[in-house]
Amino acid sequence: MKLNEIADNEGARKGRMRVGRGIGSGKGKTAGRGQKGAKARSGVSVNGFEGGQMPLHMRIPKRGFNNIFAKDYSEVNLGLVQKAIDAGKLDANAVIDQAALRAAGLSRGGKDGVRLLAKGELTSKVSFKLAGISKGAASAVEALGGKVELIVRAPKVTPEEAKAARAKARAAKTA
Repeated sequence: MKLNEIADNEGARKGRMRVGRGIGSGKGKTAGRGQKGAKARSGVSVNGFEGGQMPLHMRIPKRGFNNIFAKDYSEVNLGLVQKAIDAGKLDANAVIDQAALRAAGLSRGGKDGVRLLAKGELTSKVSFKLAGISKGAASAVEALGGKVELIVRAPKVTPEEAKAARAKARAAKTA
């Protein structure tokens, strides 16, 4: 086999249809778009448009809300931690933190850290250093003689608080 002989199988890549190129092509004149109207024009996006009538997604009542201050934790269960220890992916003697759980493939995402939940059974004595832990998980870990340490993050400063702090600093500077 030579590099210049490598090619796709026949029919593996289908060429695009050139529309609007004469009646002999079978896709001439209206190019398969039918006759006049919004869908025959270019740049049309009809998804959800109901001809000026109030669209369905605006007619239906809205429920609930999206809490913009909610913490985003990656949740890990005790049973999965025990499985990883048994498989040799986690070291039970070392302190298990977010980096160790990520390396073992147990957590991903969770920009505010990892939260340990009590689903499953833990049989090893383990120490954890995580952003959050449920009461049940904490009691299960401590019952086996393990330790739980919570990471306390500094609260984020809101723009209003930052502005007030700058104004206070300016006032102190001029006084």
